[in-house]
Formats: sequence, C-alpha cells, structure tokens
Amino acid sequence: MSNAQSGPYVVIVGGGFAGIACARALRKAEASIAVVDRSNHHLFQPLLYQVATAALSPANIATPIRKLMRKQANCTVVMGNVDSVDLDAKTINVEGHVRPFDYLVLACGMTHNYFGNAAWQEHAPGLKTIDEALEMRRRVLLAFEAAELETDERARQAQLTFVIVGGGPTGVELAGAIEEIATLSNSRDFRREDTREARVV
Repeated sequence: MSNAQSGPYVVIVGGGFAGIACARALRKAEASIAVVDRSNHHLFQPLLYQVATAALSPANIATPIRKLMRKQANCTVVMGNVDSVDLDAKTINVEGHVRPFDYLVLACGMTHNYFGNAAWQEHAPGLKTIDEALEMRRRVLLAFEAAELETDERARQAQLTFVIVGGGPTGVELAGAIEEIATLSNSRDFRREDTREARVV
C-alpha cells in the first residue's frame, strides 16, 4: 500500500458505490488513498436482478476497480479481505499485512438479513452478489425445466410459483423479470407446460 504521495494516508474499505465515490471525491486532495476490497470489481447492484433472470451476463454489471481508478494518481487499489482494524494504533490488517492509516473510511456495503432464521438461507438466497444472482438464475431456470417433466398438476403449479420476500426496487424488478420470462421468453419453448401459468408472489 505504500506510495510516494504526500499528505495523510486514507484507507477506504469497500469498492462499492460509496467507496468509489469517496475515492473520487478525494482525487484532488493532498492525500494518498488506498481502496481495499475483497473483490477486484465494482458491482452495479441495481442490475443484479437481470443477471438472476438471465437477461444480462455478469460481465455487463461488473467493472474492475483498477480500471475505475486508473486515472487517479493519488489512489492505489488493494484486493484482499480485511481481517481486523485497530483504531487506537490506526492500523488495518489485510490478510496478514498490517498497514498504518491516518484516516479510515468503512464503506463495506450491506447484506441481506434473515432476522435470526439462518435456516432460510438454503431455500431463499439473497441477491447482493454475482454468485447469488447466478444461483438464483439456476434455480429459476431449473424450476421451469422441472415443471416440464412434472406429471402431477399440483406439483407442476408448485414448480411454477415464485415467492419474493421484499418489495423494494430489487424485489419489484425481479418479480417483473420473472413474469416476463414466463409470459414472453419461455412461453414458446416448452411443449408440456404453459409457462404463462407461472405465479409470482
């Protein structure tokens, strides 16, 4: 993380919207900046639902953090997990490498919350990462495939019922995208099932 820049050393943990915005806001500052993230890419989370419904490739919504910060001379990018932070000593431990800082910005983002019901995660994946979007896409597409092979009508309807918990922007967009898959994209691709009978709750 060392560099030749003058001024205070600012460590920003997180290469999401907040972390990148903070680094860019300091582009003219007399400071040395390091953006630390466990991934090497910045993820445009508002479009994760399109990856989850096979409308977009993950590459369409992920941009290398180094590319975003390429023209900012006072900024370096470090890929790694933050193991610990010592506020008194003003040091940060990134995968065993202890580094000093003058200012620390924690912009780690957020994750979904199962409200103490961790067992739900197996059946209801969140939608905050590319891996989660790909897992959701796998489940949605396999549900249509399973419905095509199902001989019991009630079981088939169960396969074609999708329940979304959360009515924020992502939940609403995801509901609309699944409905679009069922009524437009898939309606002519299957022989035994009518995908237009899919229910989104």
